Parts: sequence; C-alpha cells; structure tokens
Amino acid sequence: MASTIARGDEEKRVLASLVANISYEVMPFKSVKEKIVAEVPVEVPLTVTATGGKGLEPTLETSIFLREKGYTVAPHVPARLVTGPEELDTLTSRLEAAGIDRIFVVGGDAEEPAGEFTDALGLLRSLRERGHHFTDVGVGGYPEGHAKFPLSDIDRALDDKADFADRVITQICFNPDTVTSWASEISNRGVHLPVYAGMPGPVSRQKLMRISAGLGLGQSANFLTKQQNMFWKFFSPSGYKPTKLIRGLVQNLAQSESTVTGFHIFTFNDLARTEAWRRDLLSQTQ
Repeated sequence: MASTIARGDEEKRVLASLVANISYEVMPFKSVKEKIVAEVPVEVPLTVTATGGKGLEPTLETSIFLREKGYTVAPHVPARLVTGPEELDTLTSRLEAAGIDRIFVVGGDAEEPAGEFTDALGLLRSLRERGHHFTDVGVGGYPEGHAKFPLSDIDRALDDKADFADRVITQICFNPDTVTSWASEISNRGVHLPVYAGMPGPVSRQKLMRISAGLGLGQSANFLTKQQNMFWKFFSPSGYKPTKLIRGLVQNLAQSESTVTGFHIFTFNDLARTEAWRRDLLSQTQ
C-alpha cells in the first residue's frame, strides 16, 4: 500500500478527480505493445513518444496498434520531424482512418528541422489551415522553464499555442508548489486550459538511467539534465515514487481552485509497477 496521500474527505475528493484524469506516457520500443495489452486497462489513456533517432513511424505504428486494441491514444508529433504540410496531411489522414482523435504536439529536440516546421506553433497553425478531426490537441508546458530558451520565449509560446490546444501536459517537475503556482500564473495570463502534471511513475533507478541513456535527450528524459544536482535526493537505491509530489498537489488543490486537472505519468515502460501504483492510489480515494 502506498503512503497515505489523501487525509480527509476533501483531499480524497481531489485525489479521486486527479486519478480519474490520469494518463500514461509510453515509448514505442518493440516489446511495449504486448506489455501494454497485458498490464494496462483500456480505460487508461496513453501517449506514445517520438524520438529524433527513430523518426515518427514507430510512434504512429504503435499508436494505431493500441487504438485497434481499444485504447485511447495520442501520438507525440514533434514539429521538427515533419517535413511540411504534405507529410502532415498524410499523417493526419492516417490517424483519422485509424480512429485516433488525440494528438500531442511538441517542437521536438532534433537539432535540424526536417522541413519548414521549426516549432509546435507552426505545425498547429498548419493543422488548423488544413482542417483536422482531432478532438483533443495537447501541448507542452514548462513549470520550471526550458534549458534552451528564455522564460519570456516559453511564456509567449504557450500563450500563442493555447488557442490551438485543448490541454497542457507539463514536463516533469518535482515541486508541487511550483506546479500549482505556474498553473495559476498561466491562468492569470488567459491560458485556461486543463493542466496535467507530468511526473515519473514508480521506476527503478537502474531502469530509468538505462532507458534515459538510450534515448539521449528525448522527450521523457530531458528532466535528468536539469535535475542532476537533485538526483540522489529523489532517487533512492530502490527507485522513485511520486508520493510526496502527489501529496503536495492534493494539499494545494484542496485549498484553492486550480486548472491542474490530472496526472501524466512518464512510465519509462515500467507498466506493471505503474499500474499497481495507480491501483493503490485508487484505493485511497475510498
């Protein structure tokens, strides 16, 4: 059983709402499809990452497979991996044919863009000009900023993307006060989208380091370079669990209104452990 997170009826209500709006991020490695089908209930929404080294095909193929199995799935589409409107049209038509109506648009980490899209906003604008079927478009949020860009640029980019989006999924942040303060700040600026707090699920330190090394600076591993000075604080020899982070979020959200709506769990494909942990959280909402 997980450590006690919700104390009292209001905190249990908050936790129940957050857990009801949970999603898992998975990486399109060869073995992941069978693991998901075996270990993850179809009611848990999924996002599927993309990395510059592998291109978009593993992401699309995995997403289509999972949709056929009954999952709600959103492929990551890094703008810098898409060559232009023609490829975007092909990609969008392919997802529509598969019944995939969610998408998560990011700029991407590729050093050189594959074509004319250099950031998420450009791709989002092209999607709107084309006309698309997506009912849920996600964009990224950075409560602690971004190592490569000034904070003012990050703020302006989110403000610009908000009109094209339906939700914000944050990069990993270990501080609950930072997450809730940032959500309030962007809401005050006029970004009223639901915010899903990104965090690692329970994962062994060894697996996290091995996968992260294999990905380089992929979408799921960026935070390691930012958090190296805190690595040993958060990752014990037995691994990491986001219990303290969730406890802090529940406390904060029980005391004030917020656009923080749910959790986005970076699973690092440790799906059995993540699902057992989610069920523990559910038990605490009773």
